[in-house]
Amino acid sequence: MSVILVTGSYDHEIRFWEAWSGICSRTIARSGESGQVNRLAISPDKRLLAAAIHKKVYIYEIASTSSTPLTCLDAHTMNVTSVSFHSEGKWLVTGSEDGTIRIWDLRSTQVHRTYDNGAPVNDVCVHPNQGELISCDQAGCIKQWDLSENLCSHELTPAGDVPIRSVSLASDGSCLVAGNNKAWLQFGKCYVWKINEEKSELPRYQAVTKFSAHKKYITRVLLSPDVRYLATCSADTTVKIWSISQNYELKQEKVLQGHQRWVWDCAFSADSAYLVTASSDHTARLWEMASGETVRQYNGHHKAAVCCALHDGAG
Repeated sequence: MSVILVTGSYDHEIRFWEAWSGICSRTIARSGESGQVNRLAISPDKRLLAAAIHKKVYIYEIASTSSTPLTCLDAHTMNVTSVSFHSEGKWLVTGSEDGTIRIWDLRSTQVHRTYDNGAPVNDVCVHPNQGELISCDQAGCIKQWDLSENLCSHELTPAGDVPIRSVSLASDGSCLVAGNNKAWLQFGKCYVWKINEEKSELPRYQAVTKFSAHKKYITRVLLSPDVRYLATCSADTTVKIWSISQNYELKQEKVLQGHQRWVWDCAFSADSAYLVTASSDHTARLWEMASGETVRQYNGHHKAAVCCALHDGAG
């Protein structure tokens, strides 16, 4: 079963790594091109890599050795901050600082739909039911977008206008986690909601807990595929691992220490046993969740590594 591990950097390069040896197996150099790599996503069938680079999204063939993209999705007018594939791999969802969320048909490479969020979008994830999107933005809003009805069906503002940096949805649709930062305090807080059935009498998003996760900025929150853990990345150079109880109480389990600068992004292995992280110290690391230790370091980027993607599940 092949493991696809990719990192993107301010050095404008995209690198593919052999997860266990730590060897860089392929570099997409993009020589002479401007624009840093903001986010990466691997298609469910492991065939395509989507790279958000400045205002555009480039689609690369993973099995190829060419640095030329298959196609370029060009409609956003500012930085693309998030990119994710729909489960069947035929659609791509992007969010941007231009205040829009776009759904792209990868067969025609055309914009299929545009949602006007009204504020710069920081993160978007696709609900496991594949019929809804969850976004968060600079204005402090978390919104649920209904794909069938083409509208925003729910809106949460957990901390007024404090920008929400990152959102993560449980793989079973059971809960939602968001991370934000109060600029003047720099404290990174997490908010957790239980997600109830639309048909139930309870609110769709039921606030269950909030807690201070870091004393500096939170850059990413990510729930593990088995929904037992939450990883929070921070400007404090660490990644914290929180265990999630049945009633959604979160307890700090481990602090992953080793990076020398900001940690920007992370990705879990399919079995939730490993975590990959990307940092301003130019490196990416593979961590073993059970021990909290670094088992591999990936060296090669010349500037900050700001995004990573991992796909080691069934293709």
